[in-house]
Amino acid sequence: MPNTAIKVSHLTKVYKLYDKPIDRLKESLHPLKKKYHKDFYALNDVSFEIKKGETVGIIGKNGAGKSTLLKIITGVLTPSSGHVHVNGRIASLLELGAGFNPEYTGIENIYLQGTLMGYSHREMKSKIDEILAFADIGDFVHQPVKSYSSGMYARLAFSVAINVEPDILIVDEALSVGDMYFQQKCMDKIISMQKNNITFLFVSHSIAQIKKVCKKAIFIQNGKLIAHGESLEVCDLYLNQSSTITEKEKQEAIAKSESNNDKILQPISSKDVVNFFRIDPDFDKKYTERSGGGEFKYTAVDIYNDKNQIISETKTYETIRVVASCISTSKIAKGLVAGLLCRDQNGNDMFASNFNYYNIAMDEIQENSKFIIEWVFDFPLLHGINGIYTFSIGAKPHPFENYYYDRIFNVAVLKIYNPEYADHVGGLVYIKPKINILQHKQNAEVDSMSTVFESKNA
Repeated sequence: MPNTAIKVSHLTKVYKLYDKPIDRLKESLHPLKKKYHKDFYALNDVSFEIKKGETVGIIGKNGAGKSTLLKIITGVLTPSSGHVHVNGRIASLLELGAGFNPEYTGIENIYLQGTLMGYSHREMKSKIDEILAFADIGDFVHQPVKSYSSGMYARLAFSVAINVEPDILIVDEALSVGDMYFQQKCMDKIISMQKNNITFLFVSHSIAQIKKVCKKAIFIQNGKLIAHGESLEVCDLYLNQSSTITEKEKQEAIAKSESNNDKILQPISSKDVVNFFRIDPDFDKKYTERSGGGEFKYTAVDIYNDKNQIISETKTYETIRVVASCISTSKIAKGLVAGLLCRDQNGNDMFASNFNYYNIAMDEIQENSKFIIEWVFDFPLLHGINGIYTFSIGAKPHPFENYYYDRIFNVAVLKIYNPEYADHVGGLVYIKPKINILQHKQNAEVDSMSTVFESKNA
């Protein structure tokens, strides 16, 4: 099997469940071997094969057996029956901090992980700079990891895993902790590593992430393998089988959606500029991906909800505004164009907007002028299409000019939760079209029977 990275054959994991602790003892001492337990199948006769270089996502509800499967593949658990064949060096991120000695410092744990992977001290020393640069936890690398936050654990563990040159990288939901900027950074790294024929196997609750990053997907339900195949097909099957929405919930969500459509969000008025304008003292130091001449500069960027509260996460269909504080450091001629770009966690462009799209023209700007620029919109995402979204901003003299006054990538991050309601249809966004049903009569006339749904925004 030279082209096979992982082969799982008839894998089963059974746990004995006892109603009372004493039942375990009674069972062991019973002369007739009476059973006091119930068998719980965490995995039940699971078989599949993963080729080298494939990126495979594992999906399923909590308790389906996903983590158990990964633990058996990595050797953390022993199966009740069946076997696993692994071809290559495995690096894994399962339970947060697994494999770390809490009493050791970050540096010491890096060398420890390297030793477990078969690397010498000299070999790990040559990798240490890259590991520390990606983890970016500063002087904490010299502190015992028991003092680390969950995010720092994730940073260090992932950085070690990707720098030990694995043939197979296995990731459970360990990347769901920590700050969203680092999660985005990790996904970018995974995408770039796919070119090196590395096999990826990971669990994620983000269906959009699975669809984009993974060529294949595995759907596990109640310990059984439901489907293994193309990610788009498997994910759609999972979404169709995962719906539990009631008719009452549906109607309530529809009513809420329609009321939101009627709501007009008032923009920030000129008198509110004083209240919303902000200069972040650390703004210049935060972003390494920043360029521009500086004649017009962003001093702060915040995301607000419709109650004018600064947020870092929200739900689908909630109205949000990206508010940028700006200042001119010199006199600027008429025609300045400001723009906003939104990307998902996989680096895909979701939407972009700038002044030129809407024929907005700014007059001549005097030196030391202060501005608030806001973008107001909703996120109409479908069921299961949730995740992390980043915003980049820029300002240039002219829409077709290559020169920027200021340009900052990933200046703000927003986490979007699943919608409360969505029809089970494919795609990324939920667009409300105008739908007509037309009936063809015997006299060859075409008559409009009814309008089923009409968006007020269509």
